[in-house]
Amino acid sequence: MEDSSNITVLLNEWSEGNDRALDRLSPLVYAQLQKAARVAFRREAHNHTLQPTALVNEVFLKLVDNDIPWQSRAHFYALTARMMRRLLINHAHERNAAKRGGDQVRVEFDENRGAGGSQPLQADLLALDEALRALAAQDSRKAELVELQYFAGLTFGEMEAVTGLSSSTLDRELRFARAWMKNYLATQ
Repeated sequence: MEDSSNITVLLNEWSEGNDRALDRLSPLVYAQLQKAARVAFRREAHNHTLQPTALVNEVFLKLVDNDIPWQSRAHFYALTARMMRRLLINHAHERNAAKRGGDQVRVEFDENRGAGGSQPLQADLLALDEALRALAAQDSRKAELVELQYFAGLTFGEMEAVTGLSSSTLDRELRFARAWMKNYLATQ
């Protein structure tokens, strides 16, 4: 992962209006966002019409067009994960409207991501979004951790660095969140 102190400094400088900070920040975070987009697309149907590069470019355009007072690197990655999620959801809504619901985007939600042995749960992206919103209503931190892992593509170690949570807390929170979402998706 990129140099976190440098990213935080550049985010602060960019928030203060230094456009050159954005020029220096972009290559540092672009690779991470590309990785996140590839991870998100790996779980989706192969006939997806949106491409990972287009998703990352759209996120960058939205970031540049908004005056966001960045609080930290964690804030940056949480927001980019939320933006990727929202763009994918909007794209799924548009596809469903065009196909009248007959061509929903399918994704894999692996409740044991990182642990071997189990099959990921298949769900359409809109159902996954609904489950994540329901989880956020009960526990926003768990929902944010799922977003960071699923939509931002952060590894467990990267999530530790970004959130400041211990590995045991992350493991516990994510196991609970995945099990909760799996149950939610199975009962809908």
